[in-house]
Parts: sequence; C-alpha cells; structure tokens
Amino acid sequence: MSLRSSIVSACLALAGLSMSWPASLRAADAGSCSAPEHRQFDFWLGDWQVHRSNGVLAGVNRITSEYGGCVIHERYATGRGYSGESLNVYDAARKVWHQTWVDSDGLLLTLEGRWNGQAMVMQGESLQAGSTRARQRITWTPRPDGSVRQLWEAANAAGAWTVVFDGRYTRK
Repeated sequence: MSLRSSIVSACLALAGLSMSWPASLRAADAGSCSAPEHRQFDFWLGDWQVHRSNGVLAGVNRITSEYGGCVIHERYATGRGYSGESLNVYDAARKVWHQTWVDSDGLLLTLEGRWNGQAMVMQGESLQAGSTRARQRITWTPRPDGSVRQLWEAANAAGAWTVVFDGRYTRK
C-alpha cells in the first residue's frame, strides 16, 4: 500500500470513528456557535495595547476568533520575557463561559462565568504556595470609546477582594 493510500485509509477510518462518537463529542457544526451567547465576548476581539491604570504599557494582546467562531484565543506578551495564552469558549449545555489561561511562569488558571449585561465576569481558584487556594475574579468591561477595561482581583483568606491587575485595552 502506498503512503497516499495509507493516509487516505487512516482519514476514512477516523471519519467513521468520529461519526460513532456521541453528538456532544463531535466537532462543532458550521452553525453550532452562531447563537447570540457565543458572540457575548466578541467585543474583546482584535489587536490591543494593554496599559496599567497608571498609563504604563503592560503589553500587547491579540484576541482572535477560531474554530468557526466557537473559540476565542488570546495571545499576550509583555516584550520583556513574559507571555501567556487563553482559550475561551461558551459552554451552551451549562450556559457558562469558560477560560483556560497558561503562561510562561507556569500558571494555570481556569475561570468560569457569564455576561451580566454590562461585562464578562469569570471566577475560579488558583493554587498558591503552600497548597492554599485563592479565589480569582476577572471582569472585562467594554467602554463607549471602544476600549476594554480588564480588572483582575483575588480574594484573601478573609474573603476581601484586592486588585491584582487593572488594565485598559486600546486598539492598535
């Protein structure tokens, strides 16, 4: 059997296997992410400069829509050695947005939340030194001028929220 025949046979076998998977595990149909809820985070799409609340440039961020509009992919870099990425998806079955963030420091942060009519708000927990858990909350708010405010907060042991990062996204 030639290499080409082997590849075609393997592809056909995989296609047949995927058709036997439950519908929830199959690849998304072309229109499966066209519901309005899937567009709630689209205000974040684009190429951005990210500034801290004091006006200092923190980094740049590219936010793209991928997989037929089903996934929002974030790529962040400071230009000083730190970078990270997130994948964001609307889980229609649970009616919740999910974000998985990973970065060059080894941080894994998983958040879930909803559009509240004015902002995207997601929360989760991160593991801190000593195996203690810290609650995290990030709020993305679109502004009338087209910018986006990102407010990242963490809760201390008493449950009080403190600001980790307060940034303003402006289009490049």
